[in-house]
Amino acid sequence: MAADELYRRYAAKVYTLCRRYMGDGDESKDLMQDAMLQAIDKIQTYKYTGEGSLFRWIRRIAINKALNQIRRRKWRIVSLDFRPLDIVEDPMEEDMAIIPREKLIEWIASLPDLRRSVFNMHCIDGYSHKEIGKMLGISENGSASVLAKAKRQLKEKIYRYIKESER
Repeated sequence: MAADELYRRYAAKVYTLCRRYMGDGDESKDLMQDAMLQAIDKIQTYKYTGEGSLFRWIRRIAINKALNQIRRRKWRIVSLDFRPLDIVEDPMEEDMAIIPREKLIEWIASLPDLRRSVFNMHCIDGYSHKEIGKMLGISENGSASVLAKAKRQLKEKIYRYIKESER
């Protein structure tokens, strides 16, 4: 009964989180199931620390499971691009308004594993580069560099989309 309620309340949110990290629907569904089962099995270890703390606890379980899954895949190969990053300006707010939310989600999902993970952890889940580095086994500067590359890749997709929309 309590397990059913926990699942009903949080499974969709956990699935969305898993989808952001994994990119693949079936793999995300399996990961969500694993995270929810672990949360139900370990609920006695949960400590209430204020409003929203239960979801934060479950979210941490899901993120750790996603990162472990990605590590097992040995990170999809990210090109080691040693040339200096070209400056790609941030898109204007009015340009961003024409881009469908689904398109942005698709582009984030298409990032290589490491870039997608760092982008999600920093921009969406609010982890610092120091925390990301520790969790992923990379340096703090490495995390910042990966994030810059992920943002650049997304900006290029945004500008391409805007150009095609103007035609």
